[in-house]
Amino acid sequence: MSDDVGARRLTSVLRPVRAGNGFEEALEQVLQVLRLGLVPAGERLPAERELAERLRISRVTLREVLKVLQDQGLVESRRGRYGGTFVCPRPKSPGESELRRRVAALDVEDALRFREVLEVGAAGLCAGEGLAGADADRLRAALTATHDAPLTDYRRLDTLLHLTLAELSGSPRLAAQYAAVRAEVNELLDCIPLLVRNLEHSQAQHTSLVEAVLEGDAEAAREVMREHCSGTAALLRGFLV
Repeated sequence: MSDDVGARRLTSVLRPVRAGNGFEEALEQVLQVLRLGLVPAGERLPAERELAERLRISRVTLREVLKVLQDQGLVESRRGRYGGTFVCPRPKSPGESELRRRVAALDVEDALRFREVLEVGAAGLCAGEGLAGADADRLRAALTATHDAPLTDYRRLDTLLHLTLAELSGSPRLAAQYAAVRAEVNELLDCIPLLVRNLEHSQAQHTSLVEAVLEGDAEAAREVMREHCSGTAALLRGFLV
């Protein structure tokens, strides 16, 4: 594949990412390049400088994205004059097989859209009503638990934080609907790897979210939650086949 042909093929996928979810959205786009076969197995991805410029992210963030792909066996790094990042034959793992089965049984886009509507609504309701006393303590405790969680328990405690916010919204129906859609989303999340960079980013968003809720800033709470949901959706879309 010539450089000109490769560049034209990548233009439709690689585009500047938003600052709020730079790592997640960059990972999503490079995964799409690999899933679509725009760079075939055995061929080299564009140079780091070119990729970073196309995505408008730092070289540091790009290297973290490439490290994730390398850890997943999707690319390999080669040194020397003819080195670079090369695409590996795509692995067929049990996790991928299970993910395909689960995706086939679920309207993923609808689930992600519904989840975002519920989460953003819950965040706005909690901030608008104002949480104090035991309710505020409960939310802070749920946040602290996620900060202290080992990787093996992170997703469970992350789910509990989000469920706590839904329950504190004051709408039992919203909380029940959120629990149902979160269970569907978790079925998919359990099939993709836990990424330390993504968890660190999520934790920063969790902290900003809780602060906005406790300060009664409904607009900020909704915006942080919207961005947070967008990051999760970007990761899932990236790993979905």
